[in-house]
Amino acid sequence: MTDTSATPPDSERSRGFDAAYAGTPPWEIGRPQPALAAVAAAGGLRGRVLDVGCGTGEHAMMAAAAGFTATGIDASPTAIGLARAKAAARGLAATFVVDDVLRLAEHGRWDTVLDSALFHTLSDADRVTYGQVVRTAVAVGGTYHLLCFSEREPGDWGPRRVTQDEIRAVFGQGWTVERIESAVLEMSSIQATAQGWLATIRRTGEH
Repeated sequence: MTDTSATPPDSERSRGFDAAYAGTPPWEIGRPQPALAAVAAAGGLRGRVLDVGCGTGEHAMMAAAAGFTATGIDASPTAIGLARAKAAARGLAATFVVDDVLRLAEHGRWDTVLDSALFHTLSDADRVTYGQVVRTAVAVGGTYHLLCFSEREPGDWGPRRVTQDEIRAVFGQGWTVERIESAVLEMSSIQATAQGWLATIRRTGEH
């Protein structure tokens, strides 16, 4: 396993996520999300794989176990420390980096990006920045797989809900949204599952 360090981000958002690891955050289920595991099983991974907002790294380790060059990036130093320890214990060669996902483009280009429950945490302004950053970070012909909460989830607990139109608005020019379908997110607390969207989005051009 390779350890890569960056200057740890210092923001209210990053500190909040890091504090969540004093316990078990609801998004940490100790295994890949079934929806993204199904993507991998169907051949949806290729080339260099990035697990963005990786938490403790289950999706990066899923890719590494399948033989891919895999990296996880997260703003939480605690989560990255746990990811590195888990990868070492499992004998998996995955790289984990502490950095803000809005600086993603500084870490190279990727053929496959997996986003499990990151997008729905971003503010409207950060979504715009994130869309620009991801467009730079994904190689032309590469794929971004997004799993997020959808507006079909009732109530107002947890993260903000995301509509299909909001996904398409961020991933417009330079992308092809190949599919958006209903999915389920599993959780470790609050409640067992939540309604989500699983999107497959292809990088189609330089602009």
